[in-house]
Amino acid sequence: MIIWVIFCNNLICIDQRLRLFDRSKLLGLYLFGCTNGDGIYLIDHLYLFQMGLKNNHNNSPCCAPGGNQQDLRKPVLDKVEKSWKRFSKSGMIDLSGGKFLMGTDYPEGFPKDGEGPVRQIQLDSFFIDSAAVTNSKFLKFTKSTKYVTDAEKFGWSFVFNLVMTDKARRFADESVTGAPWWMKVDGANWRHPDGPGSSIKDRMDHPVVHVSWNDAMEYCDWSGKRLPTEAEWEYAARGGLEQNIYPWGDSLIKDEQHMCNIWQGEFPYSNSLEDGYLGTAPVNSFQPNGFGLYNVAGNVWEWTSDWFSSTYHIEGPRVNPKGPNKGHSKVTRGGSYLCHKSYCNRYRVAARTSNTPDSSTGNTGFRCVGDLKRN
Repeated sequence: MIIWVIFCNNLICIDQRLRLFDRSKLLGLYLFGCTNGDGIYLIDHLYLFQMGLKNNHNNSPCCAPGGNQQDLRKPVLDKVEKSWKRFSKSGMIDLSGGKFLMGTDYPEGFPKDGEGPVRQIQLDSFFIDSAAVTNSKFLKFTKSTKYVTDAEKFGWSFVFNLVMTDKARRFADESVTGAPWWMKVDGANWRHPDGPGSSIKDRMDHPVVHVSWNDAMEYCDWSGKRLPTEAEWEYAARGGLEQNIYPWGDSLIKDEQHMCNIWQGEFPYSNSLEDGYLGTAPVNSFQPNGFGLYNVAGNVWEWTSDWFSSTYHIEGPRVNPKGPNKGHSKVTRGGSYLCHKSYCNRYRVAARTSNTPDSSTGNTGFRCVGDLKRN
């Protein structure tokens, strides 16, 4: 039995340390939720496309298709830590603590993702980057530390087919079943975001991509910062608005202007480029939200510190929540340049997904936060 996991144009929940296309090693796959029939499994926020096997499923909350439980990787204990280092507040927004309404009951949302219920959350004050970490900043980090990203270690990452270079196509030996727009490209990494033959030289102000959660954590440690909790991310992304769909209001288009970098046209075949971009945009593109944050909708998914759960928050803490203490995948927020309402309506401010800590794609980045009282 072959299992592919596809979410919002991302291939997710597959440990990249396993060769995805080596079918004998798919036992490392682990998932949340329950299954249904007909060869398509809805697992909380995931879509599992099961090839070659129908009506053979279990309703266990932890599905392990094609393997036995002993082959599953054990959950990793939470290692979310606040940095004790001093950090530069340049380019950061000072957000006063307070209460806000987190989550949504929006009828066009995805309840199985755990977007609801709406609940009141209280947070301490914190600093947050006004924009995602750029290629320029990540380059400075790697020069200083000689750090090598997960994608560089693995030797490949996932690239959207329409942004691939001609040279990269020679290294794209396989596409993802059920999502052929995603290509496994040898040599794709943050330095070569569209695969071999591409460069970041003309994208130094673009968000760094092909970075895993592990990579983001290393950058945060180096910079004296940390990843935002999911609650901090949503509080900042809302920009002071209460329960609006987007960071700027309830209409996707405002004053006849595009407000974010998402897919325009017919996904995944043609992009009309009405918002000006096929792939990533510079991190300060479009108007900032009410707090001064750029691109918290679209452009790239952003890592947070929380482990993903679709239910934990229902009864979880309401003051400075940090998510579960352990899990299999980390929450990402914001949507990306590949999101389109017909396929992935997750560029809404309350939308959420996740990915395993060592996974990377061409549409995932991050921004950092800092603790006010420690600086």
